[in-house]
Amino acid sequence: MPITLLWAVDVYGRVYSLSTAGQRWERADDMLLELKRVTAGKGRCWGIGCDHHAYLNMMPSETPIRYREETYENQRWNPVDSFTDTLLPTDRWPWSDVTGMNPQPLHSFELPSRSWEWEGDWYVDQTCGGEPSQTGGWEYAVDFPANFSPDKKWNSCVRRRRWIRYRRYIAQGTWAKIPLDNPRKPPLPLCDISCGGWEMSDQSGRYPYLWGVTQQGQVWFREGIHPRVPEGSSWEEVDVPKEVAQLSAGPGDLLWAVLWDGNLLVRTGLSLDSPTGTSWTEVESPVKEAEVAHVAVGVSVVWVVTKDYKVWFRRGVNSHNPCGSGWISIGGEMIMVDVGLNDQVWAVGEDRGLYFRMGVTSSEPSGNGWIPVSAQWGSSKEIIPPRKRHAAGGQLKQVLSCSDSESELGPTDPPHNTSDTPVLEAAAPSVVPLGGADTPTPPHEKTEEPPSASQQDVPKAFIPASDSFINSLISDRDRAPTPQPSITEEGEDPSPVPILPTPEATGQDIPWMNVDLEGAEAARSAQAGGGLLSVDGGACATYSLGSLETSQGVGEEDGPVWTWISGGGCDVDASSQISWLSPTGPLTSSLSLTPVQSAAWSEQQRQEHRDEISKKPLERSHSVWVRKGALRWWRDWKPQRWVDVGVALEQSTKSDGRKDSIFFVYYMQYDEKKYLHVFIHEVTALVPVLRDGLYAFAVYTAQRTRQRWPLVLAAQSEKDMNDWLSLLSDCCCECRGISGPPSRHALWSTTSKGDVMVHEPSFTLEATAHTHSCDLMFWRQVPGHLRCVESNSLGLVWGIGWDGTAWAYSGHYGQQLTSDAVELHQQTDVRSVHVYENQRWNPMTGYTDKGLPTDRPMWSDESGLKECTKGSTHPPSPQWSWVSEWTVDYNVTGGTDKEGWQYAADFPVTFHGHKTIKDFVRRRRWTRKCKITLRALWKQVPPIALSDISLMPCLTQSRMDQVPVWALSDKGDVLCRLEVSSQNPAGSSWLHVGTDQPFKSISIGGASQVWAIAKDGAVFYRGSVSLQNPAGECWYHIPSPPRQTLRQLSVGRTSVFAVDENGNLWYRQGLTPSYPQGSAWELISNNVTKVSVGPLDQVWIIADGVPGFTAETPGAVCHRVGVGPMQPKGQSWDYGIGGGWEHISVRGNSVEAPRAPHPPQAAPPRGPLLAPPPAQANGNAVGV
Repeated sequence: MPITLLWAVDVYGRVYSLSTAGQRWERADDMLLELKRVTAGKGRCWGIGCDHHAYLNMMPSETPIRYREETYENQRWNPVDSFTDTLLPTDRWPWSDVTGMNPQPLHSFELPSRSWEWEGDWYVDQTCGGEPSQTGGWEYAVDFPANFSPDKKWNSCVRRRRWIRYRRYIAQGTWAKIPLDNPRKPPLPLCDISCGGWEMSDQSGRYPYLWGVTQQGQVWFREGIHPRVPEGSSWEEVDVPKEVAQLSAGPGDLLWAVLWDGNLLVRTGLSLDSPTGTSWTEVESPVKEAEVAHVAVGVSVVWVVTKDYKVWFRRGVNSHNPCGSGWISIGGEMIMVDVGLNDQVWAVGEDRGLYFRMGVTSSEPSGNGWIPVSAQWGSSKEIIPPRKRHAAGGQLKQVLSCSDSESELGPTDPPHNTSDTPVLEAAAPSVVPLGGADTPTPPHEKTEEPPSASQQDVPKAFIPASDSFINSLISDRDRAPTPQPSITEEGEDPSPVPILPTPEATGQDIPWMNVDLEGAEAARSAQAGGGLLSVDGGACATYSLGSLETSQGVGEEDGPVWTWISGGGCDVDASSQISWLSPTGPLTSSLSLTPVQSAAWSEQQRQEHRDEISKKPLERSHSVWVRKGALRWWRDWKPQRWVDVGVALEQSTKSDGRKDSIFFVYYMQYDEKKYLHVFIHEVTALVPVLRDGLYAFAVYTAQRTRQRWPLVLAAQSEKDMNDWLSLLSDCCCECRGISGPPSRHALWSTTSKGDVMVHEPSFTLEATAHTHSCDLMFWRQVPGHLRCVESNSLGLVWGIGWDGTAWAYSGHYGQQLTSDAVELHQQTDVRSVHVYENQRWNPMTGYTDKGLPTDRPMWSDESGLKECTKGSTHPPSPQWSWVSEWTVDYNVTGGTDKEGWQYAADFPVTFHGHKTIKDFVRRRRWTRKCKITLRALWKQVPPIALSDISLMPCLTQSRMDQVPVWALSDKGDVLCRLEVSSQNPAGSSWLHVGTDQPFKSISIGGASQVWAIAKDGAVFYRGSVSLQNPAGECWYHIPSPPRQTLRQLSVGRTSVFAVDENGNLWYRQGLTPSYPQGSAWELISNNVTKVSVGPLDQVWIIADGVPGFTAETPGAVCHRVGVGPMQPKGQSWDYGIGGGWEHISVRGNSVEAPRAPHPPQAAPPRGPLLAPPPAQANGNAVGV
C-alpha cells in the first residue's frame, strides 16, 4: 500500500500531516501559513487561508510536472520576398494558436504564478506529425486553413511551424497560493472548498474537480485542473437557488451542500460531459429541531452533522439516486466529519479530538464504532488522545513535567508562584498508551488541601470553539503571552510557594474516557507504576507513561486543539494495519463512543459519573449493511427487453435491533441514470419464474400484485439466483418476525414451475369483518419441487411431484432449518415437456407442413399462439436437465391413431383420434422428459405413484392419534394411508379401497366425509368412514350438475365445492349430519381451475385469470370473501398474487378470529338509588 497522508488543522490555523507509515504529526514547513480548512485528494491537498485565498500543496513525486506552451509561426508566399510574415488581411495572425483564431506572440507568454519556472528558451519543433523533418519544422499547405504536410509543392502558398517552450511546477511539497483570475472577477472571499470527481471515469490518474463556497453563499467551480496544470485556470460560478454555507464533493459524481437555513442541496446530472451538473434538489434536515451544520460525501455515502453534534448517515445514496432515501442516526458527538478514500470516515469530536470510524467496508458503509487517532505529537513519543471537554471548553492548563533531558541536568527547583506570575494548573490529558505494557501506576490516597487565593484567580486561556475565530486567534497571538511558571535558576532566592505533593504522598485515579466503561475500569484496575501529581486536589498533573523517552517540558505547548480533518488523500480501509489506528487497548471504542464525555474529572465527579453510567444499559448505534451485484431486469415498458442493471440491498439496523431494508435497481435510460426501489417490508413474494430459459425470479409487492406487473430479474448463474433469493427472503422473513419451518396453520401453494410457497395466516385472514386483503399476503418459498401439496392443522403436509411420487414434509414447527439435527433428503422430480406438430391437408400432396397464412405455426405449444420447435425448446429452467429424447406421445386426451395424430376440422377445435372426411388439419404431440434434483425437508413415501391426495382437516383444539389420509394412484385406484400421525407423518402402509371405475379426484372433510370424482365425471360419497373403520363401507353415487363434468372437488367442515371441466365452481346444497350427501348443486362462479376448502369452510381457488388482465399468465390465488355460517357460499372474490400458480391448500388454517365481546346491557334509567338485587350462587341467593 502506498504511503499517503492524513491532513488536519487546529484552531490556530496550523496545518499538520500524518503519514500512514509514520507515528507522528508533522507540521507544515511554512510556520507563517495559517489555513482555515483543507480538502485532500490523491496526491494533493487544497486549503483556504486566513486571507480567504485558495492554496495548493502537491505531493512530491519522481515525475516532474511540466507544461508545454506552444505557438505557431505563420507565413505566406509572395513573388517578391518568397515566404514572409506579411499576411493577407483575411489570413490568421503571424503568431497564433493551432486554430489561428487567437494571437500568441512569443513575448505574450508569462508564468501563471510563482510556482512555475521556465526550463529553457523557445525552440522550433523539428518534427512534423511526429516524424523527423528536414524542412526546419515548416509545414506547407495551399491556404489557411488546410491540411499541412512537410512536403513543399508548387502550389504551397502558406506554411507554418511550431515553437515550443516548457515550464515546470516547482512548488511540490509546499503550500502555493493559487493566482487570481485576470481579468475575470475572482470568487472572494472563500469560506469552504472541496475537491472530488477523480473517480468519475475509469481513467487512471483522472484529475479532480474543485468546488468553492464564498461567504455570500455562492458556489464556484474551478476549471482547467489537469495533471499538467494542477492549479487550474479559472473559476466558474454555478447558480444556486439559496445561499450555501458548506459543500462536499465525492470522488464520483456526488455533490451535497449545506444551506444557511440548515437544509441540504444535492447536485444532479454530474458527469464527464457536464462536470458542473444540471440542477439542484433540496433535502430536508434529518430532524426539524436541529439544522445541518456539516456534510461529507464519498463514492456512495453521505454523512452529516447537525448543530446538536449528532451524526447521521444517508441511506440509499448512489450515482443513480444521489438524493438517497432516508436518514439513520449514528452514535457519537462530532463537530465535523470527512469521508476519505474507500469511503472511510474521519471526524473531529466535540472534545476537539480526531476520530476514525472503524469497520467501514463496502458491505457495511456505516461502520461499527469510533476510535481515536492516537498519533505521537512533537518531539516526544506522547500520544495525542481525544482532548478533554474541560480544556476545549475554555480553561487551558499547563502540564508540569520533567523530561529525560532535564533529569540529566539534575533536579530543578520549584517554580515561583506569585500574583505576577500565577501558576497555571495542568488538566491532565487522557494519555493512555495503546499498548498494554506502558500503563500508569495505581492511585494512592488523595491529600486534600484548601485552594490558595492565587490558585482561585487563575486566568482562563482563550480557546475558540470553531475555525470561524481564526481572525481573533491571530489578534490574540499578537498580544502579550500569558505568564508561565518559570524554573528557578541556581542561586536565586525562590518566593514562598505551596509544596507540590510527591507521587508517593498523594494519588488519584487516572483521568478516564467514557469510551467503554467496563473496559476502561478493567484497564485501570490492572495498571501499575507511575503516579499522578496534583495541586490542591485539582485533576491537574502529569503521570508516568512507562517507556516514554521524553515528556512535555515546562512551558511546552499541549497537543493541538483540532478543528478540521481531511482524509481524501489517506488510503486506508477497514483491514489496514496502521499504528495510530489500533482499536485495541484501553482506548478501544464501543459503539456508543461519545467524544464529549472523554473529559478529565475530579475524584468526586468521576465517582458520580461512574455510578450514574453503570446503571444505564450500553447504547448501540445504528448500522447499515449493503450487498451489491449485477442482474438483468425485464423492462416494464415497451419495447420490453432484458436490460443489464446494478442492484443493491441496503439493510439498516436500529439501536433496538429492528431492521429495515430497501432493494434498489439502478439502470440507464437514454444515457440518464435512474433507479427503482422496493421496501423489503412491502415485498409479498419472491417467486422463481420461467422466462427465456434464464435464472429468473419475480419480486411482488401489494401494488405490483394489483397492477399484475412484478419486478422480474435474472441472474447469470443458478448460484447467483439462489444467493439473491435466499438473501432477500431472509430479510423479508426477518422484518416480519418469521423464522423456522412453516407453522401448522400455514397456507401451502405450488407454482406451475413446481416451487412450493407458504403463507403464515393471521386472525384477520378469515375474519368476516375487516378481512385481510389477499394482495397483502406474504408468501415465502420452502425448498422442494412438487405439483400439488395438501396439509392439515396438526402439522402434516403431503405433496405429489410431477412424476407422481408422494412426499411427506419432515420439517417440524419451531425447529431451526440451520440446525444440525435437521435431515435434508434428496428430492427428485421428472416432468415432460411437450411441443405440437401441426399439419394441414392439401388436395395435391395430402397433409403437409405448409399451412395457410392465418394458421398457427407448424411447430407450436398447445395453444398454437407461440412457435416452439424441438430445437428451440429448452427445459423449464436451467435447474432441469434432459433425461430422454423427443418421442411421439400417444397418451393424449381424445386419443390418437397409430402414428400419434389427432384430427379436427380446423384450428382450434376439439381433436379426436380418427380421421373423417371433414378433417382438414391434424396434430401430434412430441414429449421429452427432464429431471431436477435438490435437497429438501421432504421424505419420499414409496412405492405407489399418486395423482391426488387429501388429509382430513382439523380444528385447532383437535387431538388425533391417527390422521386419515386418502389418495388416488396414477391409475385411478383409491387408497387410504394407515398410521399417519405427527410423529410418523409418512404413515406405515396403504389400504386399497375397492371401486368399479378409476377416480381422478378425492377429498376428505370434517367428520370423515369422503367425496370423490370418477374419470367419467361421476360423483361419489363414501359412507360409514370413521377412525375405527378408516376405509368405510360403500360408495354412494351423487348426481353431477346438469350437462357438466366435474374434475376436482374439496370438502370442508360442512361444505363441498367442486370445479367442472369448463372452469365453473359449484356448491353442494343441503348438507346435514343426517343427510351428508346434500340435495343439489348451485353454480357459484366461473374462471376457476382448482378449489380448496378449509376446516373453517373458507374457500380459496386458483383462478384461471384476473379480470382486466388478459395478458397475465393463467393461475392466480383468489379468496372467497364473506363466507360464514349464514352465508356458506360467500359474497365476492378477492384476487391476490397471480401469474403461474398451480395449486393451493388452506386445509391447515384453522385460526379463527377472536369473537367480539357481548355488548353490555343497557343501563337502567336514572332515578333514585335502589338496592342491587341479590346474586345467585349455585342456586342459592346470596347478598352482594
